[in-house]
Amino acid sequence: MAKGGNPGKLAGVSRDAVMKKTGKDWAEWVAVIDKAGAKTMDHKEIVAIVREKHGVGSWWQQMVTVGYEQARGKREVHQTSSGYQVSVSKTVNVPLKELFHAREDDRARAKWLPGSPFVVRKTTAIKSLRASWKDGRSGVDVYFYSKGEHKSQVSLQHNRLSGSDEVTRMRSLWRKSLDDLKKMLEK
Repeated sequence: MAKGGNPGKLAGVSRDAVMKKTGKDWAEWVAVIDKAGAKTMDHKEIVAIVREKHGVGSWWQQMVTVGYEQARGKREVHQTSSGYQVSVSKTVNVPLKELFHAREDDRARAKWLPGSPFVVRKTTAIKSLRASWKDGRSGVDVYFYSKGEHKSQVSLQHNRLSGSDEVTRMRSLWRKSLDDLKKMLEK
């Protein structure tokens, strides 16, 4: 909590950013939504208040609602309507094709992600993939971006995790794996 009881960051968004984009900071949003009776409302009902009474765009409707839910203890950090999620990314000094190939090639993948703990469901060449995790419950969405001729980025989101403990474990696993991928490719 920032000075004066005004949260500095909710829903991964700073107080200054929410103010710039919506005209209200987090403390103001919490007060306005409380006044509308949202303490007993579900997510969709709170989104409707933000949309109908405050006219912010659809993305900001969701961010403001999630921020409110976090401030009121209705939602934990990393919690979504379908469980918990964690995001990790890494920039690597290799061309995009080379980065994507390290994910595609079984032998290369075994070097940075031992055991290949997921099954790929869908791939869009040199752009993205969706995979089911070995637990059969959670999934991983991976995106690949060019950052120049010899630089690229991999960004992933692991969804439907069981709780904050699993978020911590998976964040650690993915950070280490992506660090290993970077080391392998930049040799």
